Amino acid sequence: MRRALLAAGLASACAVALAACGTSDPAAERNDAEGETRSIAHAMGTTEIPAEPQRVVVLDTDKIDTALSLGVTPVGAARASETELPTYLGDLSGVAVVGTTAEPDLEAIEALEPDLILGSKFRQEAFYDELNAIAPTVFTEQVGVTWKENFLLDGDALGKGEEAKQLLADYETRAAEFGTSLGDALATEVSLVRFMPDQIRFYGPDSFSGIVLGDTGLARPELQQLNGAEDRRFGEVSAEELDTVGGDVIFYCAYGTDGEAMLADYTGGELWQSIPAVQDGKAHQVDDEVWMTGIGVTAAGMILDDLEQYLAV
Repeated sequence: MRRALLAAGLASACAVALAACGTSDPAAERNDAEGETRSIAHAMGTTEIPAEPQRVVVLDTDKIDTALSLGVTPVGAARASETELPTYLGDLSGVAVVGTTAEPDLEAIEALEPDLILGSKFRQEAFYDELNAIAPTVFTEQVGVTWKENFLLDGDALGKGEEAKQLLADYETRAAEFGTSLGDALATEVSLVRFMPDQIRFYGPDSFSGIVLGDTGLARPELQQLNGAEDRRFGEVSAEELDTVGGDVIFYCAYGTDGEAMLADYTGGELWQSIPAVQDGKAHQVDDEVWMTGIGVTAAGMILDDLEQYLAV
């Protein structure tokens, strides 16, 4: 009788345990397994993340820059749709490619067993629930226009909040000092032109590179100030309007192989060659990965390098 009661008690305990397992919160179990956690507020709500994440997956180019800038090598990263992982950050051969920024590869991400995923609502909102089921996921809101805020949020998520604040402050100090060093040349109007696979863009004050120019105080052509526009990141010109981009100095680049083909075609044409800045030798081709898709503090510093090279008096 005693044995029967003991067996019944064990069976009952097992049933309760199994029921508890069936109704438990996977996120809570995950956090218990990870040890110490902390809460972070972001574009999709508030998430419990590891206090010191060790295996990070990043899903946008700004977050690759951020992680590497802060001394964190991600285990996986999404690439821009027309390019591979950026080369300006050094050797990334040890970082697994997990799809593109527009279409992250969920199976590849899960296989890496990350303990933190960094992405953006602007690009990956539709994937958030699936990503968050794999690992704690933190999203920034926008891309580009809020790059500084994004850098600080991602830095905080990586457990590098104070380092991020210092790096950003150092960059802003350097940009301001460079602008001051230009003296009257600060009035130089700088034009930003990018050849895309299917369009020609100029970049305004709310783009990443436009914000960097703004931090130095350099002037911009009237067209590229985008005054009154709802979106002041970029505008477009047709092939027939290429000579209207303006600027005393032009920095231009291309996105992807097809964009590079467009660049070669149009910059070899008469309309481009008729632009005064081009005729004066003041049109400079720069790295698209740095000026356009980098969107981080290391890329911003490299833009300043280019400005010092071509504009320093």
